[in-house]
Amino acid sequence: MIGRLRGTVADVDRESLILDVNGVGYEVFLPTRDLAAAATGEALTLVIETLVREDLIRLYGFRDHVSRDWFRLLQSVQGVGAKVALAVLSVLPADQLAVAIATNDRAAIARAPGVGKRVAERIATELKSKAPAPGIAIAAAAAGASAGVAAAEDDALADAISALTNLGYDEVSARSAAMTARKDRPEAGAAELIRAGLKVLSA
Repeated sequence: MIGRLRGTVADVDRESLILDVNGVGYEVFLPTRDLAAAATGEALTLVIETLVREDLIRLYGFRDHVSRDWFRLLQSVQGVGAKVALAVLSVLPADQLAVAIATNDRAAIARAPGVGKRVAERIATELKSKAPAPGIAIAAAAAGASAGVAAAEDDALADAISALTNLGYDEVSARSAAMTARKDRPEAGAAELIRAGLKVLSA
């Protein structure tokens, strides 16, 4: 089973790219955002998930293990196959998906092609109760801090910084992003600060 490929991008298509590895071209399907960022001639390393069926073998590629793990986790939800899981990750990268599930943001999940309200609800509900990928537990705790009685401002900011750090960002960047978000949203709770902080970090 192929777990990782390192090579040169030979061609980029609408849904996939050809990765040349020592003269052998592998067709790999990627989330839309990663595919758009790929350029012909670029050296690229991808974490691979191999789908094997009677009639096909298909490779799905991801920039990191966290995204690959979310791809697997999404497919554990009833009605979600590889195509839908990839569509979700095309709309919501791993860090944003973790926050969407932690905050029960079904509308964000439903933006993915092929995901209706019912499937989005199942994703939000089932994945919240399953063993989480790194970061989702912290994101959920931070989101909970703003529910019911609003958390104190400093507590919300601290929760947001903690969540961003646990989603993989270094503490300096996480703190800077959360504080920037706080300046624009003085009354915001932790969940809103997390979402705003992610936008700052991805800018």
